[in-house]
Amino acid sequence: MVAIVLPLVLFWLLDSEIEQLHRDGMRAQAEVLAERIVALPDGSLTFNLPDSLKGLYSEAYGRYQYDIRDDDGRLLFSSHRRPGAVARRPSETISGAGVTRNVAGKTLRIQVAEDLSHRDVIIDDIVSNFFRRVGWITIPILLVLLATDIIIFRRAIAPLWRASQEASNIGPARTDIRLPTAQIPREIMPLVTAVNQALDRLEGGFRVQRQFTADAAHQLRTPLAILRTRIETLNDGVARQALLADIEAMSRIVAQLLEIAELDTLVLDPGDTADLRAVCAEVVGAIAPLAIAQHKEIALKGTDAPVLIHGNSEMLQRAIFNLAENAIKFTASSTSVDVEVRADGSVRVRDHGPGIAEAERELIFQRFWRADRRRSDGAGLGLSIVRAVADDHAATVAVANLPGGGAEFTLRFRLADSSIH
Repeated sequence: MVAIVLPLVLFWLLDSEIEQLHRDGMRAQAEVLAERIVALPDGSLTFNLPDSLKGLYSEAYGRYQYDIRDDDGRLLFSSHRRPGAVARRPSETISGAGVTRNVAGKTLRIQVAEDLSHRDVIIDDIVSNFFRRVGWITIPILLVLLATDIIIFRRAIAPLWRASQEASNIGPARTDIRLPTAQIPREIMPLVTAVNQALDRLEGGFRVQRQFTADAAHQLRTPLAILRTRIETLNDGVARQALLADIEAMSRIVAQLLEIAELDTLVLDPGDTADLRAVCAEVVGAIAPLAIAQHKEIALKGTDAPVLIHGNSEMLQRAIFNLAENAIKFTASSTSVDVEVRADGSVRVRDHGPGIAEAERELIFQRFWRADRRRSDGAGLGLSIVRAVADDHAATVAVANLPGGGAEFTLRFRLADSSIH
């Protein structure tokens, strides 16, 4: 754009300068002519043009013209008009430059013009013919330069574009990604290096946090197992059952903490596929004893055919297990939890519980969030695991209340044989 605008600006400046020089030249000639106006004793004016200038303003030469008028616009002296004429229209005045002089108490306007089409005038011809004679070469060259600049600029920012693409993939689950340094401009290399060093520090912080969670969970397993063994030796049956229930809840929390730590370290292979129907069948079989123990049921519904999706079987199993466990916890006694698998790559888990308020439908996926803090049967980790697995699989998780009561959680995955779900 600059390559095109700059010549146009230069042309405009050149044309303006020539026009200014032309006006200054005409004004200088008008001042020379003004000195030739003389007042006679009777009050009349005479104009004595020397022989050296008569040829310059002659009609035969035709390059220069002058008009001398009074305040009323009446023509007093002219090189090409009859004296006494009054300028009534702008077209009757000479275009050019002029000066105003007071001679014998009379205000006179001396105007001088140059015929730019005259053969002796070459400056304006050069300017006016610039584009016609030179422009057909200049404009294509400018366009080629512009195209070249665009290509060079695009090649220069291509490494930055690739770096921004890589940066968009960085997240809590992919802290190992670093910005590429190949072909990065030297001026920007310090920034890229600083960003990569900051990512190294962040990854180290994440690693320490995950390791702490995993170590803490592992360390808690042994004292919980010892505590369970000792509680089982108590004679008080009621107290023993209450304490065992507490131990079971604590063990579940420890297991979920371990799941979170393991999920944070797992990297999903884009080529992994899993049979969603088989995963759900395995989950339903594993969690059925828990449902029966609470006088509830769980059923697998939907398609009987395999449903291949992009995903990791182990991670999918943990997500669906937590959904089913959550549904069993809240569904009413003597009711059923339905796990429905559909051919479009979705799984729906329905219960007959109280449902979920609309204001809480995003909060329930946060770690350690619970609607009722007084309940001691969970730490609010199950649904956060579901959300983490969904994010790792580029899947969606949604929750809605059923018309007849209860909640429905829906996980949607990408089918293995299609890039669009």
